[in-house]
Parts: sequence; structure tokens; C-alpha cells
Amino acid sequence: MLTLTKTFHFAASHTLHNPNWSQEKNEQIFQKCARLHGHNYVLEVTVCGPINPDTGMVMNATELSAVVKESIIDELDHRDLNSDIVWLEGKITTAENLNEAIWNRLAPMFAQRSDDVSLYELKLWETPKMCVSRRAG
Repeated sequence: MLTLTKTFHFAASHTLHNPNWSQEKNEQIFQKCARLHGHNYVLEVTVCGPINPDTGMVMNATELSAVVKESIIDELDHRDLNSDIVWLEGKITTAENLNEAIWNRLAPMFAQRSDDVSLYELKLWETPKMCVSRRAG
């Protein structure tokens, strides 16, 4: 199996807030992130599979870009993650929860494919120094 990774960028705002806590506790736990702020996110999407003997590719990179752009980037870019994204409702919009929500949207799209390509790893950079990742298996 080989992997293919594409990198995507989007900007979004959010507030880290647990509705079961007081504002004071939210500020104590989430500190400055308890206030509205934004990030320039970097999303690395890695798929894996065998090389298709007819194309010489694991997957057409243009097709991968289209899937991620249409189902993730176009929905998140320049949005408020707390109020604009239906599939994030009820979640604290940490990088961890955002990465999981993106995984849960993308993984079924690859599972439905007729070839052996699957989602292998999702890495979300919230800042240049901090990322979260999930790997299949």
C-alpha cells in the first residue's frame, strides 16, 4: 500500500465554550480561547491504497482535492465553527473535535468507493506549532 497526501487551507473563527460551565470556569480552562478568535488551519488528508495498474496512481490527486474541497473546505472556510456548521452543533470546537468531525465526514466517502482506496490519516494544524492527527486502524 502507498499513501497520497494533499494539503488544504481554510480560515475559521470559534470560541471554546462548555455550556455546562460558568463563564468563569470556561475562561479558567480555555483561557484566551474562551473568547472569539480565529485560525488559519492547515488540513493534511492522506489516503492509502494499491497503485492502480491502469492509471499508475493510488488515486487521482485532482479527485481527492475535489472531494475534500466540496465536503470540508467550502463548508468551513471563513465561517464561525460554533454557529455556522450544522455538523459541529453541540461540540466544543477544539482541534481534536474538529479533526474527528472531519474524519467522520470523509471516511464514509472513501468506504463507498469501488477501489481499495481508504482514508488513512487526517492531520489538522490549528497553529504552526500545534496539530492533532488521527490514523486509521
